[in-house]
Amino acid sequence: MPITIEGWGWQLSTPYIAVPFLPQSPTDHASLSATENIVCFCCFLILIEMVSISLPKHSLPSLLPTHKPRNPSSQNLPILSMSSQSQFHGLKFSQSSSLSIPSSSSSSSSSLTKTTIFAKVSKGQVPSSFTLKDQDGNTVSLSKFKGKPVVVYFYPADESPSCTKQACAFRDSYEKFKKAGAEVIGISGDDPSSHKAFAKKNRLPFTLLSDEGNKIRNEWGVPADLFGTLPGRQTYVLDKKGMVQLIYNNQFQPEKHIDETLKLLQSL
Repeated sequence: MPITIEGWGWQLSTPYIAVPFLPQSPTDHASLSATENIVCFCCFLILIEMVSISLPKHSLPSLLPTHKPRNPSSQNLPILSMSSQSQFHGLKFSQSSSLSIPSSSSSSSSSLTKTTIFAKVSKGQVPSSFTLKDQDGNTVSLSKFKGKPVVVYFYPADESPSCTKQACAFRDSYEKFKKAGAEVIGISGDDPSSHKAFAKKNRLPFTLLSDEGNKIRNEWGVPADLFGTLPGRQTYVLDKKGMVQLIYNNQFQPEKHIDETLKLLQSL
């Protein structure tokens, strides 16, 4: 889905997102209300976050199952073709897309596709244990931490501005988590070597687990943002029995995760 965004004399194209965020000219900018200017600025921050993440590794296709037609002779029937341009207070947004589905030559050639549906982890639930590799390449199981509170936070990617800010906020408050007897575990789709470099660069004292393929993220039902293009930022607090006591989601205020989890831990 190619997207073109124009504004203030420059143009940006990306195949992943469609965010109108800048006026076309300074005169248009002056005509915007304070609220509209804030929205434009927030969209600009979102775009920076998206560009900073390695899109080939963290794009939507890696989070959703793909389906290929099994009948080589089947033809693709276009069911939607769209090309649109919208004008928002001096914001120009153009988009073109197409959607197609495979047709079946006969009912006898159709077959059922086995699909696995995961129920998301909810408050009050004890999620199943999982085993992943940490930044040192060692296997770590969630069940290892049973008997103490655990903070499990899913984040989009190593080295992105917001993810670095969040990791450093956990680092700076790590003594408070230790005082509460809690363990902190960060999870993303990056491989162990990426986690190792990220942890070393930012002096992170806690465990980072590699969920390559986003299996655990999908099993826990972590919602994606920006129409599924940006992996979600969601934190879970498990009590000593392994039961979920808090689920907190906030993509663009990463430090709030630390405040909310500490508030909950201090009440346990």
